[in-house]
Amino acid sequence: MTVTDGGSLTTEITDILVTNCGLDPDAAARAPAASLEELGMDSLALLELSAVVADRWQVSIPEQAAQLSIPAVADLVARRADPPGHTENSIVIAAPLELVWSVTNDVAGWPDLFTEYARAEILDRDGETVRFRLTMHPDENGVAWSWVSERTADPATRQVQARRVETGPFEYMRIRWTYTEEPDGVRMTWVQDFAMKPTAPVDNAGMTERINTNSAVQLTVIKERVERLARHRTTTLTGTASATGSTAPSATGADDE
Repeated sequence: MTVTDGGSLTTEITDILVTNCGLDPDAAARAPAASLEELGMDSLALLELSAVVADRWQVSIPEQAAQLSIPAVADLVARRADPPGHTENSIVIAAPLELVWSVTNDVAGWPDLFTEYARAEILDRDGETVRFRLTMHPDENGVAWSWVSERTADPATRQVQARRVETGPFEYMRIRWTYTEEPDGVRMTWVQDFAMKPTAPVDNAGMTERINTNSAVQLTVIKERVERLARHRTTTLTGTASATGSTAPSATGADDE
């Protein structure tokens, strides 16, 4: 299913109303913000519009459409024809759960964990909830994107619920992190649900592709960095045990995280 941009879609909806529903094109041109009802579209005209829209875009027009302008109907079609974005990406990290949890939830340290973030500024903490500002490295146009997010960690269930507070091009962006122990390590999973604003430079499908591509890159980087840290700590503990003549882990060895 292909949905054109807002202006073209408005033109298509207008053409449907003129061709199928008897709309006076001059009246529509004179009052682009008028509702369909104000333009003289009765219930039969709306039924015909609904039938054509359902056939062309598989979108249902609500009964209240009579109160909408033609651009508003076009926006409604665009939103419903472009399903909300949903991604799920995961990776297994060969490291202890406590280490994976503590490192990946240290938001202030994210610039050293992710390759895309230049700064992470903690704005507020309330128990397990942290609000923070992320700033990315400048893109190819020299723009350093920045926004405020909030995340709440639940150590008991090993889950984190996060959302963008400053949504930018998104209508909304919600992210759920889960951590599950497996034989080969800890599986960290990111589930993202979002929708783009009509004015965004990319639609939901385009952003889904971008997120899937970038998540694979960042998860691989995080895996490598956390596993390197785990190896370093194991080596340090082994060296300490040998130096003291003990084969058992030190009492404080697991608290260095």
